[in-house]
Formats: sequence, structure tokens, C-alpha cells
Amino acid sequence: MGSPERLRRDGRSNDSLRPFKIDWDPMGFALSSLIISTGQTSIICSVSIEEGVPAWRKGFGKGWLSAEYRLLPGSTPNRQGRELMKLSGRTHEIQRLISRSLRAAMQMSLLGERTLLIDCDVIQADAGTRTAAITGSWIALQQACLNLLSKGELVNNPISDQVAAVSVGIVDGIPLLDLDYSEDSKANVDLNVVMDSKGRLLEIQGTAEGAPFSRNQLYSLLDLAESGIKKLHASQLLAFKQKD
Repeated sequence: MGSPERLRRDGRSNDSLRPFKIDWDPMGFALSSLIISTGQTSIICSVSIEEGVPAWRKGFGKGWLSAEYRLLPGSTPNRQGRELMKLSGRTHEIQRLISRSLRAAMQMSLLGERTLLIDCDVIQADAGTRTAAITGSWIALQQACLNLLSKGELVNNPISDQVAAVSVGIVDGIPLLDLDYSEDSKANVDLNVVMDSKGRLLEIQGTAEGAPFSRNQLYSLLDLAESGIKKLHASQLLAFKQKD
């Protein structure tokens, strides 16, 4: 028997994603940009390019990718102060997660000694901001590389695979996919999962917020995450068709 259904705030089933939407090109000067919305969470993802790479990477003929992430003031119920000179540990962690996840799907030698810069600015946070940022940034990154190809600035696309991410968790003993804040805030287990389109794991971040959880529960959550990420991969591809 499967898990019992939990009454969710938005009426979704336990294994359903929040509504997914992409709005293209909110920032005209970026190499590419979009707003990704997953339910009430919305994030601007934009891509810029700079000639050159960090000093430690010079001379190898390979590019680099780096991401920045911020919660904008007004994105949370209580105003989020701007992080300027000193970033919180959470922000550093999320930036590194986004960067690692996207770099895992790139052949940096095809980029040359250039740096792609990803900016993820959260307009509204209702949980799942880091996973939505990864999913949206991959779409923006793919479009940026397509734009560079069309301009003749790249010979081959350096992106080798799709990347998407989703949160899963256990709330009141029930596994749930794509938690909103009302669920995330009282989850007994909270897991963020990043996968490529071949079903390979790129990153897992998991915490027992309450009682410890078993391996079987972990495997169940990973299966739930994989089912959601497959749908997100399909939504990523659909976003390009809708753009055209």
C-alpha cells in the first residue's frame, strides 16, 4: 500500500509538483534571463559572460561558471535585509550548490577561457528557492549558450546534460514532493535532490529536522524526487518550445 494522502494547502496530491511557469526575458541587457515560478516561489535567473577566468584557472583553455543568490527585500513576510559586504552562511551554501550543480553538466573546454555568471534573485520565497534556482538557471544557461552559438562566439554547446532539482520531505509521517513553506516549516525530514536527465544524482542535501529517518525512507524520498525531476526536465524543454 502507498502512503496515505495528506490534505495539502493547495489541494495537490502527495506526489505532485507545484504549478511551473517560465516568463522569458525580463532583463534586456543580460545574455539570457527568465522568471521561474513554482507555486508561490518566484526567482529571476539571469546569465552574463565575462572574458577571462579566475587566476588559478588561467592557461588551461577551460572556462568557469559561478553563481550568486540573493533573497530580495520583500520576498519574505518580514522584509529581508540586503546582504552586501557580508553574506550569510546560508547564502554562501546555496550559491555553491547552484554553481556545482550547473558545472556538473558542462564541458568547460568548449567555453574557452570565459566565465559565465549566474544571478538568482528571489522575488518571492515560499520554500524550495534553491531547487527552483537550479532548475531555472539551467534553462537560462542553455538559452545563453544558444545565443552565443547564434552569434558565432561558441562553436559547440558546452552544456552536456539537463539539470533540475526538487525538494522532498516527510511531514506528519507522510512523504511529500515539492514542499511549500507551510510544509517545509514543520517537516520531520527535509531533502533537496539534484539530478541530470540520465537519472544520476548530482547532489543530495538531507536533514532529520525531528526524529532520525531510515534508509528505506531515504530511498522512498529519492524515488519521489526522481519522479518529480523527470517532470521538471520535461517542463524545461517545453519552456524553449513556448519561447519559440
